[in-house]
Amino acid sequence: MDKPPATRGQLLSRLKTLGIEAATVEHPPLFTVGESRALRGEIPGAHTKNLFLKCKKGTLWLVVALEDAVIDLKRVHKKLGSGRLSFGRAELLEETLGVPPGSVTPFSLINDASQRVSVILDADMMTHELLNFHPLVNTATTAIARDDLLIFIRDCGHDPAIVAVSEPEEDHTADIAAS
Repeated sequence: MDKPPATRGQLLSRLKTLGIEAATVEHPPLFTVGESRALRGEIPGAHTKNLFLKCKKGTLWLVVALEDAVIDLKRVHKKLGSGRLSFGRAELLEETLGVPPGSVTPFSLINDASQRVSVILDADMMTHELLNFHPLVNTATTAIARDDLLIFIRDCGHDPAIVAVSEPEEDHTADIAAS
């Protein structure tokens, strides 16, 4: 990254410049989806998780899905047409998206001026009109309309793909009945 990463204030200013309405709620630092669940009811809209992934060939991916989506790392690469995927290192995340682990968000694409990261938005998530993400820090959550998210990502120079990457949760009731 050639310049310092964008701040939360710069992000919110950019959204405003694009005519995007966003509502931000302050909260204690949240590092996991489990910790984030404590805020349900206070923050309307769908809640999400963001996976920063790297394939063996070096391609970087940001996979954005609903917080309870099941993403099978052993199979998702086939849906993306990539090599096998693993989580990207913290140093690589900060180098490309300018955020530490726990703050990964599609808003961090503001820092990927060289478009090194391929963006995947899960199809199930994109059925929701209002989506929630950290605004570059994990001490707040910003709600944004689904269509405005696409405007923002494209304004950052990325062409997001909407792909059904989440797996249906396995139904174990038959296993229980059989035992």
